[in-house]
Amino acid sequence: MNILSNVDLSAANTLRLPCQAERFAAPTTLTALRQTLAEARREGWPVTLLGGGSNVLLPGALPGLVVRPDLQQCWFSQRQGHVLAHVGAGVNWHALVMTTAARGMWGIENLALIPGSCGAAPVQNIGAYGVELADTLQAVQVMELATGRVEWLDAQQCAFGYRESIFKGELAGSVVITQLVLRLSRTPAPQLGYGDLAKRLTGAPTPFAVAEAVCAIRREKLPDPQVLANAGSFFKNPLVAGAQAAQLLQQFPAMPHFPQEGGQTKLAAGWLIDQCGLKGMRDGAFGVHQHQALVLVHFGGGDRQGLMKTANYIADLVEARFGVRLEPEPRLVNPY
Repeated sequence: MNILSNVDLSAANTLRLPCQAERFAAPTTLTALRQTLAEARREGWPVTLLGGGSNVLLPGALPGLVVRPDLQQCWFSQRQGHVLAHVGAGVNWHALVMTTAARGMWGIENLALIPGSCGAAPVQNIGAYGVELADTLQAVQVMELATGRVEWLDAQQCAFGYRESIFKGELAGSVVITQLVLRLSRTPAPQLGYGDLAKRLTGAPTPFAVAEAVCAIRREKLPDPQVLANAGSFFKNPLVAGAQAAQLLQQFPAMPHFPQEGGQTKLAAGWLIDQCGLKGMRDGAFGVHQHQALVLVHFGGGDRQGLMKTANYIADLVEARFGVRLEPEPRLVNPY
C-alpha cells in the first residue's frame, strides 16, 4: 500500500476546484485495493472514490481517505460473433475508444473524447451523439468497500437511465467499480442520426472515421479542460412531460426537442441557457463558455461555493422563463 498524506487534488479534477485530501491512494491491483480499503476500515477513515475527476464537484477538503483506482488492465476476447473488451477502471476512456475504433470495433466510437476513466463511465451512464454506455456495457465488476468482496453486475442490474445508474443511487458510496466488460462488434453499425455527425462523413465510414468526426465536432464546440477548466456539460438535458413540451413549443416553435419513450420529451439545456442571453456570461471566477452555453468554465481563483452560486443563478433564470429546472450533471462530492 502507498497512502499519501495531505494531497492537493486541484489538478485531479478538470474544473480545478481547490481540494485537499487528508489521505490519498491509487492502488494498481485488486489486491492492493482490497488492502487499502481494509486499512481504511481498521483506522475508521471515511472513503471517497475518485475517477478521472472530469465529472465531480469537489469540496475544499476531504477527510479520511481518497481512493483513485489505477487498474490499467485491458484485453479482448471473442464471443458468439462479438468482441468483448475487458477494461480496468483506471484506463482512460478516450484512449479505449480510439483503440477499439482503430481495430475496427463498433459500439463506442460516438463516445470519443469524453474525458475521464473507464471506472467512472457507468456511474453517469456517459452518452453522446445518440449513444450511451448502456448500449454496449455487458457487465461491471465491483468491490464492496465494507468487505473487499468482488462481484459482477450485469447491465440490467446497473439500472441505467439518462445520466443515471445504481452507482448514483442504491450502491452510491458502498462499492468501487474495478472492471468493465463491453460488447462490441465488427459488423458495421454507424449511429449518425444525432446532430451534424452524418454531414461529416461520406460513404461507408469506419468506426475510426466516426470517432475522429466526433472528436472534431467536440473540439469545435467544447473547451479543452487542459486549457480552460471545465467539466464538460454542466447541466443535464431536462426531461419534461409531453404536454409541457407541447405548450413550450407553442411559445417557442424553434425549441429543440427530442421525444422519448414513455411520453416524455428531452429538451436541450444549452438552448434554454442561450435563450436567456447567458452565453459568454462571466460571474467572478466562473462563467458560461462563449461557444457552448451548456459548459461552465473556471477562470481561476474560485471554489465550489462560487461555482454553485453561478449555477443556481443560471438555473433560476431558465426556470423563470421556461418553467423548467435545470439539474447539474457532475456529481457533488461531500465530506463525511
